[in-house]
Amino acid sequence: MLHLSRGITALNRGLFAVSKWLVYAIVLLMLWEVLSRYLLAAPTSWAPELATLVFGPFFLLGGPYLLHLGGHVAVDIVSAKATGRLATVLTLIGLLLAAAFGLILLWFAAPLAWQSYSYGETSYSAWNPPIWPAKLFLPLAALLLALQALADTVAVLSGTHPGPDAGAEAQ
Repeated sequence: MLHLSRGITALNRGLFAVSKWLVYAIVLLMLWEVLSRYLLAAPTSWAPELATLVFGPFFLLGGPYLLHLGGHVAVDIVSAKATGRLATVLTLIGLLLAAAFGLILLWFAAPLAWQSYSYGETSYSAWNPPIWPAKLFLPLAALLLALQALADTVAVLSGTHPGPDAGAEAQ
């Protein structure tokens, strides 16, 4: 189980490493839109919409690894002062809640993504790109979040979880 747990974390670390570069694509798209609108007097219909479609995967694929790093916003008034067994129990409760959230989100998002794919859903804008590829990232990210929460649960129970100071790994 520990080997599988490390594999899930490695997968999410890799997706995080790739997805963080998408912010540069978003910046370039918006820069192009501003330049073409104000310098060339020729606004695009596609750049803002594509930036929006790229933002979804950027945001969603970073979440599972961020959970592993402990980088999500948390109200940790009690858990910050907890030590020993209580700290472990609180961590496990948080991870199980994150897994439940991921599975519930997957349950509701997967049929919507499948429906979007089967209909060949588009944005109905002037550019009218297919949007189902962007919608497929929500159930994928939900599954990866649930798997990461379960992987971290295994790591906590085995005593190999990096703990709350793991955020330094991301830099």
